[in-house]
Amino acid sequence: MAVRSAEDTLSEIVRAGGAHVPQLLGLVEERLALLCAGHGPVLAEPAGDTIAAGGKRMRPLLVLLAAGSRTAREPELIAAAAAVELIHSATLVHDDVLDGAQLRRGVPTVWAQSGRELAVATGDLLFSRAFYELTAVGSLPAVRSLSRATSALAEGELLQRQDAWNPAVSVERYLLRCELKTARLFEAACEMGGQVARLRDEQIAALGGFGRALGLAFQLLDDVIDVAGPASLTGKHRGTDLLDGTVTLPLILARARDTGLAAIDLRTITTPEQAEAMCERIEGTGALRESRSRALQIVAEAKRGLDELPLEDAQRRALNLVADSVADRRA
Repeated sequence: MAVRSAEDTLSEIVRAGGAHVPQLLGLVEERLALLCAGHGPVLAEPAGDTIAAGGKRMRPLLVLLAAGSRTAREPELIAAAAAVELIHSATLVHDDVLDGAQLRRGVPTVWAQSGRELAVATGDLLFSRAFYELTAVGSLPAVRSLSRATSALAEGELLQRQDAWNPAVSVERYLLRCELKTARLFEAACEMGGQVARLRDEQIAALGGFGRALGLAFQLLDDVIDVAGPASLTGKHRGTDLLDGTVTLPLILARARDTGLAAIDLRTITTPEQAEAMCERIEGTGALRESRSRALQIVAEAKRGLDELPLEDAQRRALNLVADSVADRRA
C-alpha cells in the first residue's frame, strides 16, 4: 500500500471538517502573508519565508476544528489561528539560532542565511504580531491561553538547555520538557478555538486536554523520526538531536538496554557520521519501537477523550483524523 503524503492527509482532514474549513484556512494564510509583508524589506522577507515554509499548519487547523461551525466570529477565529502559527514559527526561528541549525525542512534557516541578529529579530517580530492579532479583535481569553503556552515554551527551552549532554535525564523529566515545549501550544490551539466558539469552560478544558495529548505524542514521534531518518523525508541529518546534545526518549531507553551505549560520552559525538552510527545502535536496541508504542497509546487516549465531548459529526471526524495523522507521521 502506498504511503500517503502529508498534503493528501491534510486535504482529507480539511474536507472532513466541513465546507467552512477550507475557506477559513485560506483566510488564515492570507492574513499570515499580509502580516509578514507589512514590516519593511529587512524583516518582511525572512518572516515571510519562515511562514511560507511552515509545514502542515496543524496548530491553526486545530483552532478552526475546535471551534466547529457554531461561531460567526470569523475575524476572531482567523486571528486566533494566525496567532498560534506565528508563535510556532517564532519558536522555530529561535530554536534554529540556539541550535545553530543550517536546515529546516530541507531549506536554509534564517540563521544560516542572515545571521543571528536578524534571526532573533525575525522571531521576536513573529511573537509580537501574534499577540497584536489577538488584542486587535479583543480576544482576551485567547491571549491568556497563548500567554500560558509561550511561558511554558520558554520554561521548556531552559530545561532542555539544562539537560544538554546529560545522560542521567529521566523519562519523567523528558516528558515534562515535551509537554512544555510542544504540547502546551497544541493545548492552547484547541482551547482558543473553543473560546472563540464560546463553549462552556469544561468543554474548552476537554478540548485543551485533547490538544495537549496530541502535542505530547507529536513530540515523541518527532524524536523517533530524528533517530530513524532518513534525511530525504525529514529535511535534516539523522541524529541532529545527538549533535546538539538533546537527550530524547529513544536515547534514554536505549542506554538502559545497552551498557555500551551508556558508557559513551555524548560530547564525543561531533560529526554526522558519528551521529548516524549512534542512531543505528539506538535502533538496534528496540528503543524506537517502544518510543513509538508510547506515543500511539497517548494518541489512543486522546481519541477516547473526544468521545465524551458533544461535537458535531464533521468536527469529530476531522479531529480524529488529525489524531490519526499524528500517529502515522514519518517526517
